[in-house]
Amino acid sequence: MKSIAIRAIDCWMAVIPRVTPDSSVLQGCKIVSHRGEHDNKEVMENTLRAYDIARTNGVWGVEVDIRWTADLVPVVCHDPDGGRVFGNPIIVGEKSFAELREVIPDIPSLEELIDKFSVNTHLMIELKAEPFPQKEKQKQILKQLLSSLKPITDFHILALDNALFEMVDFLPRECYMPVSQVNIKQMSKASLEGTYGGFGGHFLLMTDEIKQRHESIGQNIATGFVASRNSLFRELNRGVDWVFSNHAVKLQEILERYR
Repeated sequence: MKSIAIRAIDCWMAVIPRVTPDSSVLQGCKIVSHRGEHDNKEVMENTLRAYDIARTNGVWGVEVDIRWTADLVPVVCHDPDGGRVFGNPIIVGEKSFAELREVIPDIPSLEELIDKFSVNTHLMIELKAEPFPQKEKQKQILKQLLSSLKPITDFHILALDNALFEMVDFLPRECYMPVSQVNIKQMSKASLEGTYGGFGGHFLLMTDEIKQRHESIGQNIATGFVASRNSLFRELNRGVDWVFSNHAVKLQEILERYR
């Protein structure tokens, strides 16, 4: 039912005419490919191939989800298991990285992703809720992996629960971005109280009133998941900083056409 409702909203937003944004706005647009350019048939989400397609087509940034293997290797995977995407219900946190890769070779490590994409692609790294069996050691692992990058300039840290930012408390809070699902008012309040760099949520729930509150204290705004030209132009015309999409390449092509 949720996916049907989202598709209905996307279809509705796609047919409402929007004014073409100013050239400067189009030039400054930053699109983020949500889990890479994927269809989960030929190209799977959160894989190096999905991210490479986005980068090759000029997309500014990519969103990546982080989970941990049993031997404390952070890997790029949205779900706690491989069932939905790869057809194998293996649980990521119960296997070593070597064991995981033997069964599902397309799941990359965070280190591999950073090595390949951090030079010219902005990384939106989402921390997933995990048991964190060795929290301090895991913090040090993240610190080491991110040490070659510049916070804010090269990457931001995302979370659906602000408590997860404890895992990266070695980073400036300005690179944190809480992301709301349906609880946007609650998350907005918590984000306003923290010295975070941004706030994200669904474009329909991110009202201008909420957006302006965050902008008034210098926080960037991200919305998702934009799927059409008119929806993209709506977000740009109201000053959204980062546009997340499951169709980032299509949106990038639209941008190039109108720039």
